[in-house]
Amino acid sequence: MRTWFAVLLAAAVALTASASASALPRLSAEPDSGDGGRIVDSRGREVLLRGVNVNSLGEYWRGTDVDPTLPLERRDPSRIAGMGWNVVRLIVSWSRVEPKPGRYNERYLDRVAKWVGRLRDQRVYTIIDFHQDAWGATLAARPGEVCPEGSEPAFGWDGAPAWATLDEGEPRCFTGARETSPAVGAAWSNFFDDAPGPGGTGIRTRYTRMLAHVAGRFAGSRAVAGIDVMNEPGVFGAAQTAQLGAFYERSLAAIRRGERRGDGFRHLVLFEPSVLWSLIGQGPPPAFAHDRNVVYSPHLYGGSIGGEGPPSRAQFETARAEAEGFGGAPVLTGEWGGDPARATGGAGDYFNVHQTLQDEFLIGATLWTWKQSCGDPHAATHDGEPPLPPWNVFEMDCSNGGNEIVGPHRKLVADIRRGYVRRAPGELEATSWDSDARVLRGGGRRARRGDGPTELFYPAARWRLTGTNLGRVAWRSAGPGTVLSIRPTAPRWSLRIGPR
Repeated sequence: MRTWFAVLLAAAVALTASASASALPRLSAEPDSGDGGRIVDSRGREVLLRGVNVNSLGEYWRGTDVDPTLPLERRDPSRIAGMGWNVVRLIVSWSRVEPKPGRYNERYLDRVAKWVGRLRDQRVYTIIDFHQDAWGATLAARPGEVCPEGSEPAFGWDGAPAWATLDEGEPRCFTGARETSPAVGAAWSNFFDDAPGPGGTGIRTRYTRMLAHVAGRFAGSRAVAGIDVMNEPGVFGAAQTAQLGAFYERSLAAIRRGERRGDGFRHLVLFEPSVLWSLIGQGPPPAFAHDRNVVYSPHLYGGSIGGEGPPSRAQFETARAEAEGFGGAPVLTGEWGGDPARATGGAGDYFNVHQTLQDEFLIGATLWTWKQSCGDPHAATHDGEPPLPPWNVFEMDCSNGGNEIVGPHRKLVADIRRGYVRRAPGELEATSWDSDARVLRGGGRRARRGDGPTELFYPAARWRLTGTNLGRVAWRSAGPGTVLSIRPTAPRWSLRIGPR
């Protein structure tokens, strides 16, 4: 092992602002049914995408006087980058993209593009996530709705526009879970059946056309890592499960059509199992025709939603195994997380153990969530009690009927601002973080001499690097942390970086 710190002080090349993030390399997928697929960049490097969900541009049901979302601030992209993250799953609502049938809100898409650009300027990719929960915001219980015994009036949520909501006049009541509302079930059935809506055009057809339009808007953007077709689709029963595969096949074709029309390239397309996957392990979508650039994206909430146990290793194993059925597609969990109070700062707490599993399985992940309002339906209660503590990076004070951000959850931030290898030439073989010693270890195998450098994040400004077959090193500040770029001098390399 050779110590490099003294050499770095004299010879490192600083990464300056002129190394603009506009040079974010284009991403693609490299499927592998044996060892698991990888996300790679145009410089021949395996890429780990780690980041956070941002819901500020979503349209949520407003059930109180408090706004259901918190706005993005100009400094948020740099703060996200300072966490060491290199991707944001940006929530976008169909109801805002297409407020009227066949008419797209370009001003809203301009807002999406603005934040894609601001994140790009901080070297952060964007996944455009077409988000929905319990179908849409308009399926809240009607005024004075009387619900059967054992059920209660439903909240509205987010996703579909009112004109696309064919609920057959069913009750808007639920029993324990939001998806049990008969109105929600009817809306999903009509969607998967492509029931005719305004103008006689099927609702599912309208959705896939909308996907094509948005894909065309971002067809040439390297800052857009990919498109998530639909968050947690409401699939219930064998018939709808079969229809989910057909829906994904049509959606993928629509996205590719939009990219061609926009003179762009094929982005990653993320697809998910049903909303029930995290709760009962309902299984993957059925096989569907797809190209190489697809990513399997179940939500790894094991030990969090539906129980307060440790993270579920079985879910990681299941996700990897199910991805093999899609040609060995890469896995990126679009959501994971839990109550910030579970962050104790110890190596064995929920957040640290979950991230250790992410490293072991070498998968991408985006935490739920950056900021969550006290007026978000997730925080609402049915019994008049104060809102539930939102699951986000920032501690909220909801006690006075407002939306006061107290500050970051310090122990949670300590857990999730951690070191990892973000890019590795050829193949990344290992990345691991010792949260007690604050030591990052990594290693890989370079495929070609011309591959780009290894890139890693270390969550402090002072560090000591040792390793084998490490060449020129450059670094730049990222908030309180450091991003290092290292060129291996031989096909196999390893590194250790810890406190100075």
